[in-house]
Amino acid sequence: MRPQIELPEPIAKVFITDQLADRQAAAPDFLREKLAIQNLAEVMSDRPDEVLPRLVKLGMEICGAHSAGISIFEPDAGQFRWHALAGELATFEGATTPRNFSPCGVCLDLAEPILMECPERAYDWIREAGISVPEVLLVPLTAKEADAIGTLWLVAAVAGHFNKEHARVMAELSAFAGMALRSVQTEQRLKLALQQQETLMREMSHRIKNLFSVADSMVRMTARNAQTKEEFAETLSGRLHALAEANALIRRSFGANVAAVASFSDLLERVLRPHERAASVLEGPPLSLGEQAVNHLALIFHELATNASKYGALSHEGGSITVAWSVEGDHVRMEWTESGACEVVVPETTGFGTRLVETTIERIGGKIERDWRSDGLRVRIELPLQALRV
Repeated sequence: MRPQIELPEPIAKVFITDQLADRQAAAPDFLREKLAIQNLAEVMSDRPDEVLPRLVKLGMEICGAHSAGISIFEPDAGQFRWHALAGELATFEGATTPRNFSPCGVCLDLAEPILMECPERAYDWIREAGISVPEVLLVPLTAKEADAIGTLWLVAAVAGHFNKEHARVMAELSAFAGMALRSVQTEQRLKLALQQQETLMREMSHRIKNLFSVADSMVRMTARNAQTKEEFAETLSGRLHALAEANALIRRSFGANVAAVASFSDLLERVLRPHERAASVLEGPPLSLGEQAVNHLALIFHELATNASKYGALSHEGGSITVAWSVEGDHVRMEWTESGACEVVVPETTGFGTRLVETTIERIGGKIERDWRSDGLRVRIELPLQALRV
């Protein structure tokens, strides 16, 4: 039974699903239908990523359509994306359409095959794209006990083409293909989870090595300057606690309980606090950070400080760090400047920490430049202001 959904007047005028039942249809060809399902099953077993193109091809053959495609719903973006297009509309592969203002959206709302005639009369984005659609049959791609993934749509060259048998057969094939697509998506999510786990393990290994390196430097530095064992213990304990506090700022973005600080300057102070001998200058306007931004910036500047303590300005007595930042339009420009290093040279290879910083910056839409000066590294970072608010 069709859900009771009242369509807006422009859409109601092009909605002609009731005509399917009144049109003459050929007798069901169950053998052809069985062979089509077997064909889909074979593709699903051996080449699951080819299920959608195969479904589109079968749909065009069975229904005599001149164009066809799949619209996959992307919930986060609130839109459909076109996949596996064939026929005259194949050039629109990858195009996107709005969830709440499209024939595909109506199909998902009603959860059954629908028919529209000249939908460009109701949807201006179809008209503006120069697409002519005499008639389009849409069928939801469903999986058992799950929401529809998207829709299969078939376009006829003339009005009055599709009938109830076309709709029935394509509904059967789409339900089968929907299960295949759900399996593909599950496999993709599993691969992504495994990739995230591998990245996390590499980050943890990298961070542990850095922690031991910085801790070793602290022990040596504290031992050289402490006058008594009591002073040594107290000073070293304070520095180790500061190091732990700075490291605690860094969380995986997909993790829970992400730490937060009041501002960018607060974050920098906590990151630099373990390096007590460094003279640091922080210059810039107040800059509030969201939780994800804290995660990203803590990782970036903790990595810069760690490298400075191992190889750069913070590895020498009298070394200093200056961090300056400014807001220019919808971007934030940051500059990390090291001074007091000794004959800094460009590394011959790119380490994991450097790649981690670059990947993190690219992930949030920013860019980074490095200037390897002899007395210390200078790093320029540009980030979208919006990326710091989330």
